[in-house]
Amino acid sequence: MINKSDKNKARLKRHLRVRKKIQGTALRPRLNIFRSSKHMYAQLIDDVQGVTIVSASTQDKELKDGISNGGNAEAARKVGSLIAERAKQNGVEKVVFDRGGYLYHGRVQALADAAREAGLEF
Repeated sequence: MINKSDKNKARLKRHLRVRKKIQGTALRPRLNIFRSSKHMYAQLIDDVQGVTIVSASTQDKELKDGISNGGNAEAARKVGSLIAERAKQNGVEKVVFDRGGYLYHGRVQALADAAREAGLEF
């Protein structure tokens, strides 16, 4: 039987393997995703300066009222469009996508597709 600890260790291992290859800059920040069982989080990170440029999550005041369950694909779509909207307000058009070691499927894919539709270019 596989427990959650082993699954998370495997995810972190995949995440570190991906992070060796990609890096966010001021011109093209890294779109990082974290997925918990109840919520979705997204950040645009400039790794050169070590700062978060923009963030969005299902916990945000703008989304919290309109979402009944923060852990589903519909909520992920709303987070994706919100992060893209905030990125455009800060003058960011292109990003590097960091799926955080998660499979590109379900909620992660929904967030990425919504961000692309809202104008972010990966």
